[in-house]
Amino acid sequence: MPLRSDWSSRTCSLARGLDVLGDPWGSLVLREIFFGNGRYEAIKQRLEVADNVLSKRLGWLVEAGLLTQRPYHDGTRTRQEYVLTPSGEDALPVLNAIIIWAERNLDAPTEVSHMKVVHTDCGQATSSADTCTHCGTNLTAANTSWHSFTRSEHPLPLAVAPETRIPASLETEIPA
Repeated sequence: MPLRSDWSSRTCSLARGLDVLGDPWGSLVLREIFFGNGRYEAIKQRLEVADNVLSKRLGWLVEAGLLTQRPYHDGTRTRQEYVLTPSGEDALPVLNAIIIWAERNLDAPTEVSHMKVVHTDCGQATSSADTCTHCGTNLTAANTSWHSFTRSEHPLPLAVAPETRIPASLETEIPA
């Protein structure tokens, strides 16, 4: 029995988008990646999620092109961590919208259960998912912080997709 429906080939853009971003575990994994927490064990510990669930969600997010893997050395062996792709970074307004909607419409179980979307450049919390309501600047992962009261007393900058550079050996000069 499949875990969920496949809406990837629906004619509705919302249905196709929900196929990728509508899974709660997938969105929570993206939250962790935006917080800079891209290592498997760290994600697992923070989310308190079973290995099979986390592995499946990470696989879907990689397959959908929102995440990619990058090697790192942990002192004994080389492992893989998960980082955003430009497509994953583009999901930020969706996550911001969920955070803002929840803050506006759902009761928090404790005082530290709040989370704010903050435009880093002006330092103000915003009530818009894609534009700072204080100064009007478009929000990106590079200029947005999340203030999760359970994580920090201060807003935390978000991770951005690593720049993809073309190795010098592959660059070609285009004649004028």
